Amino acid sequence: MSIAPKNKGGQPSRMKTNKKDEEASGNVYAHLDKTSVLQECRAFNETPINNKKCTFILTKLIYIIQQGEPIGRTEATEAFFGVTKLWQSKDVNLRRMIYLGVKEMAEVSDDVIIVTSSLTKDMTGREDLYRAAAIRALCKITDTGMLQTIERYMKQAIVDRNSAISSSAVVSSIHLMRKSAEVVRRWANEVQEAVSSDNHMVQYHALALLYQIRANDRLAVNKLVQKFSKNALRSPYAVCYLIRIATRCLVDDDQPDSSVFTFIESCLRHKSEMVVYEAARAIVSLPQTTPSEIQPAITALQMCCTSPKAAVRFAAVRTLNKVAMAHPNAVMSCNVDLEKFITDPNRSIATLAITTLLKTGAESSVERLMQQISGFVNEISDEFKIVVVDAIRSLCSRYPRKHTVMMPFLAKMLRNDGSYDYKKAIVETIIAIIEENPDAKVAGLAHLCEFIEDCEHDNLSTRVLHLLGREAPKTPNPSSYIRFIYNRVILESTKVRAAAVTALAKFGAQCVDLRPSIQVLLKRCLLDSDDEVRDRATFYLKMLTEAAESLIHNFILDGLQVSPAGLERSILDYLRSQSYSSAFDLRTVPVVQQALSQPEKRVPQLIEEEEKPKAPKVEPYAAQLAAIPQFAALGPVFKSTARIALTESIAEYTVHMIKHTFANAVVLQFECKNTMNDQLLLDVSVELEDPDGEWESKETVQINKLPYGEIHSAYSLLEFPDSGAISGSLGAILKFKVMDVDPTSGEPDSEDTYDQTYVLEEVEVNVSDSVQGVAKTSFASAWEALGDDGTREETFQLSTVENIPDAVKKITEILGLVPCERSDRVPEGKTQHTVFLSGVFRGGYEVLSKATVAVDPSDNSIAMNIIIKSNEPLVADLVISAVV
Repeated sequence: MSIAPKNKGGQPSRMKTNKKDEEASGNVYAHLDKTSVLQECRAFNETPINNKKCTFILTKLIYIIQQGEPIGRTEATEAFFGVTKLWQSKDVNLRRMIYLGVKEMAEVSDDVIIVTSSLTKDMTGREDLYRAAAIRALCKITDTGMLQTIERYMKQAIVDRNSAISSSAVVSSIHLMRKSAEVVRRWANEVQEAVSSDNHMVQYHALALLYQIRANDRLAVNKLVQKFSKNALRSPYAVCYLIRIATRCLVDDDQPDSSVFTFIESCLRHKSEMVVYEAARAIVSLPQTTPSEIQPAITALQMCCTSPKAAVRFAAVRTLNKVAMAHPNAVMSCNVDLEKFITDPNRSIATLAITTLLKTGAESSVERLMQQISGFVNEISDEFKIVVVDAIRSLCSRYPRKHTVMMPFLAKMLRNDGSYDYKKAIVETIIAIIEENPDAKVAGLAHLCEFIEDCEHDNLSTRVLHLLGREAPKTPNPSSYIRFIYNRVILESTKVRAAAVTALAKFGAQCVDLRPSIQVLLKRCLLDSDDEVRDRATFYLKMLTEAAESLIHNFILDGLQVSPAGLERSILDYLRSQSYSSAFDLRTVPVVQQALSQPEKRVPQLIEEEEKPKAPKVEPYAAQLAAIPQFAALGPVFKSTARIALTESIAEYTVHMIKHTFANAVVLQFECKNTMNDQLLLDVSVELEDPDGEWESKETVQINKLPYGEIHSAYSLLEFPDSGAISGSLGAILKFKVMDVDPTSGEPDSEDTYDQTYVLEEVEVNVSDSVQGVAKTSFASAWEALGDDGTREETFQLSTVENIPDAVKKITEILGLVPCERSDRVPEGKTQHTVFLSGVFRGGYEVLSKATVAVDPSDNSIAMNIIIKSNEPLVADLVISAVV
């Protein structure tokens, strides 16, 4: 028989059963007032110290600081000085709260340095409960100048036998690396000893610190990996960290050590699930791995799928989902296990399992999987809904005929409530399906028209309207879309109304039979309340009513494809010259590959894109080149190429080249890096020599001083030869003087120097350097508008490619043009394909091309017929010379 406890008065104590008592047991710090807490801090000055009261007040003070509540420096400093008086107390709990308070108030208070001696005393004292916390607080308030005074104590703490103290010292050292890296690097021997600790966390933290100490020395990092991969680490956390270091070594090295990959693979057999998963994730994330290399990792992930821990199962399925994007066939062996996860109570795991099956399963299983996922798609978060959408996008690329199943499902998801990112993912997926599968265009456009009828996101509405203006006029019944577009003019915001007016104008430009009706609708838009809408309507109405077809094509369909910064700079230069006798020439403005209205393509979720060299933007280089007096008079930059390596990445001196094309010259920029820590390079330049004698360097800008580890640029100016050549191959030699320096300090050993040369790869100037790819919205109209005067045609055999897609890619790279109307996509099984290419030659001359590639069935040889058109016949001759 139970008896209720009694209070002092002999009455049974009341149990907390009512709602008021339950609320009272919640977060007592939830509604703190900053002013009241700061006033309560005056209790720190009372004598004797009330340990329990001061601990509670200090807890509240720390809480409001951590919640981001702004505290004035004067108030914070006053409270801090009150905290320092609490050092008189011997209460353990209060002392530990003092250390936390010092750490939190270090950033908002003045004169925190006054507690250094007290913290140093506690750090070196005999009370282990104080030492670890004192180290953390002391390192928080210590600056670079004072760090050397406690350096001896930090070294001792790092190798202390108490794991809490050692771990505290190592973690504090990691934080100190940000402001005093040179001092911490002197503790490498003690850190190395800490890595041998029996404690798992100490070993893990010490390995992390040791890596940071050696991070700038690639050879030292490789030795670290080699050493600890042979000497087994006890801590699974440390092994996971070592796997990450090893993975980075494999990615960064051009010639990776096979033993490093062997170590990662051996971790697949580790007794810890954490290590097994980390090793598997590392292997599948490595670039350029073959299916046979990742198969052991797939098997390990398959074993993780059977773990009783939901976190491990989730991690394994999510990683398999990523792998399925690049290696779907390798993941197919896990389909049986993934099928079991469809009914997993954790909806996140179920979603990832189904989306992985969608990427790896057979075409016959699509309908069944879609029915299963539709049963709980409304129960998962928007983040995982986006994963489902991306899986559908991938599936439609593999099985184009299944768009009849996918489109209604996407349309249903689009009608449901969701965030902007979720709706954007669906819209971009429908657009991608429309662009990749012509059979899905009509159904996809219909779903998007229905969506914009009740869309609350202006950006998505304008995106859809832009697509309708580009694609709907090419459908069998373009007039059916006009109603949806004009409704936006009546009902929507200014941005959407303006986009709708532009879409209507594109209908009028491409559909001559609908032009009178479009003109009537545009006249109604002249009375709009916003000037942007009225201006667009006026301009388009004038063009459709009076302009020639060529002008309609140039000003409505293609749009202005120039660099905004380049246009601004060209106009300013024109105004400063005050030479108004000649009109401003738009052809002098640098062009861009896409029109200003062209949206960027969305990157699907869960994809870790491999970094590839990208063509740099013209604008930053334009300002950089204009600041050099020798190049100031060259005019605007027409095109800048991607960085091209002229040396091996592991060479003593590395050089990358960027070609900048101007109207009448090419500037070669050589980015040089000195990787020798005992050398200072002086008067660095690149000497060019043309064996044919056509190209000659007119100006050279050298690097006066190139210290170790720094990157500086040398330049060489080449004018286009009088012979009319626009391509050539030049020999390149890096010339410089060497001064020997101290590897540690960088100070010269003496003033003596000696000359040295370094042979670089040949410098190629190509036809594509003079051509900027600019896509055409309506290629047929642009082709007819150019006429036949500047037309050149050639037919030849291709011996360096094996199939039609490779031939299309090769001719695009050689000419520097870009494909139009998605003509670079070659349907499977075709033996003949025509690609439409367009661009602009320097000087503003338009270039169009039709390239027909065919496979001879008798010997599988590939032939190409190419037609080049330009408004300048000489330009057509120059461009076609690139392939002849």
